[in-house]
Amino acid sequence: MLRVTKLTDYATLVMSVLAAAPDADAVLSAAELAERAGIELPTASKVLKPLAAAGLVQGFRGANGGYRLARDPRQISLADIVTAMEGPLAMTECSIDHGHCELEPSCHLRSNWQRINAVVAEALAAVSLYSMLPGNTPPTAEKRIPLRLSA
Repeated sequence: MLRVTKLTDYATLVMSVLAAAPDADAVLSAAELAERAGIELPTASKVLKPLAAAGLVQGFRGANGGYRLARDPRQISLADIVTAMEGPLAMTECSIDHGHCELEPSCHLRSNWQRINAVVAEALAAVSLYSMLPGNTPPTAEKRIPLRLSA
């Protein structure tokens, strides 16, 4: 089974809390985000660091410090969040880079994994953070991606 990690799931949840804030410029503390997301404060703090490093959230220090989205939630995709938390999207070691698998010289599967990887990446890129919010366009209605796995 293919899954994103729990931290990536929590990161998406924290991002959706920020996106749902009535005031787009509101700065929410890590404690507020944790409470609204229903997760522990250390977990919220842990996911906010890579999200900030990736430029998806802005962090502010001080007594009124906290976090807010770095850009409009319509411009943040699930691919952005997954990449921030897990690194480049790769279904297998060979689906992105050459030379990371000892079986590569004798294996004929790389091109197929690359095509599958591209379809998954395109699907994640097509779903915005905004569309993940309750009452907004369901991800499947936003854009359908044709399945093109055969040669």
